[in-house]
Amino acid sequence: MFWQTSRFRIDLREPRVMGIVNVTPDSFSDGGRHDDLTGALRHCEKLLAEGADMLDIGGESTRPGSPPVSLADELARVVPLIREAVKFQVPISVDTYKAEVMRAALDLGADIVNDILALRDPGALEAVQGHSSCGVCLMHMHREPRTMQQLPMEGDVVPQVHDFLQAQVQRLAAAGIAADRVVLDPGYGFGKTVSQNFALLARQQQAVPSGYPILAGWSRKSSLGSVTGLPVDERMVPSVVAAVLAAERGATVLRVHDVADTVAALQVLAATRQQATAG
Repeated sequence: MFWQTSRFRIDLREPRVMGIVNVTPDSFSDGGRHDDLTGALRHCEKLLAEGADMLDIGGESTRPGSPPVSLADELARVVPLIREAVKFQVPISVDTYKAEVMRAALDLGADIVNDILALRDPGALEAVQGHSSCGVCLMHMHREPRTMQQLPMEGDVVPQVHDFLQAQVQRLAAAGIAADRVVLDPGYGFGKTVSQNFALLARQQQAVPSGYPILAGWSRKSSLGSVTGLPVDERMVPSVVAAVLAAERGATVLRVHDVADTVAALQVLAATRQQATAG
């Protein structure tokens, strides 16, 4: 299985690690730590040295309750960093739902659009259509960041997430976007209760239409804090465990803050899988 992106055809036969680069003052985990260009570039270099296969750059926090960011502010945050980050010669993803930011990032050479709204914002689908080979990640989100945890989903979320993602991939296919450009994200933490998030993890492959790669974003999420009692800056171990569990259940892109620890854990998983197949 491969993911076709602007400059790279990414081999997903083994899980790949997507390092998170937030250039925001208010992200739930690392807000304000990398929101100047020099600091952000240093953070990119650190994540790549730790083994990240790709970088995901975002200029707007999507934590529960977060307010929207203006287009001008988001462009000012991400454009200078993407302009430099594409020089690292690794896949670069832009985490945005705004069509104008997508176009700016792709024009600078970014490879992937990672969209929490699954290209449903006006102009977003057309922005991806305008770049004939860029990759895209479509995520499921219930409501929007300001309200998603006030009124979370009800009932069995697995078929609901599946049906939503199925509708979106059909929409992209109708727009002429090839299936090998598309990765799907069940949207852990986005409008789901704690129990629903773990139900999604337990039945992850049922939540995503078959044949599509899965991106899992569990890193430091509040559901991990709910079951462990740990504050956000002490959730490395449960984040890594959740990432490995997601990989065991078919995820091939793991979006994480703690790259080195996740890479080490995946090496253990790979060694175990190798022996299982050898036997």
